[in-house]
Amino acid sequence: MFNTNVCINSKGPTMRKKNKNEFPKERILNEAEALFAQKGFHEVTVREITKAAKCNLAAVNYHFGNKENLYLEVFRARWVPRARRIREHIRKSLSSQDSPSPQAVIQALARGFLEGPLSDEERKRHSQLMAREMARPTAAFDLVAEQAMGPHMKLLADLLRPGLPERMGEDRLMLDMFSILAMVIYFNFARIAVTRMTGHEYDHAFRRRLVEHIVEFSLSGLGVGEKEGSR
Repeated sequence: MFNTNVCINSKGPTMRKKNKNEFPKERILNEAEALFAQKGFHEVTVREITKAAKCNLAAVNYHFGNKENLYLEVFRARWVPRARRIREHIRKSLSSQDSPSPQAVIQALARGFLEGPLSDEERKRHSQLMAREMARPTAAFDLVAEQAMGPHMKLLADLLRPGLPERMGEDRLMLDMFSILAMVIYFNFARIAVTRMTGHEYDHAFRRRLVEHIVEFSLSGLGVGEKEGSR
């Protein structure tokens, strides 16, 4: 016997086989994330979301309560876990090194954002949502700061600090980390602009070249000398 669940749609309750991809909550989250990424929280209506998800307002109210709660759930259920995956990818890539060099740390950071573990569609939505939050913050920004930005900065600081000059203060380190992250995020987000201006396709070889550029530029800014092995 199949397990079933009730799906509320425009024609009323219907019985479906229990399939994760058909759950109304997941469908609403998928469509809401896409619309919020494209247009931003303030420009998207619940009617647009329900139309795209092929469900009625009752389904949104039942699962999320209102548009703001749905928006926050997009970040809790989708955005933050993706940020966590990137962070774990960086940590795992350095796990075999007891004391990774600044070069290795920055290289792992750049590769984590530019080469994986997100798919192109995940990366696009991730970047668009964050860009809109930076331009017009909502309650989701506090969630991002606490569960993604803070942990990212702490990880980067813990990994970099042992290989940096002792004279470097915490304020300088913080600004340097912001500069490195800004460069990584820009090259990750502005792929169309980078491709247009450089004339290079954003393929694997070019991403590797960008990683090396980020490493060299960052090491110079940190004042830790030439990239290892470049002499």
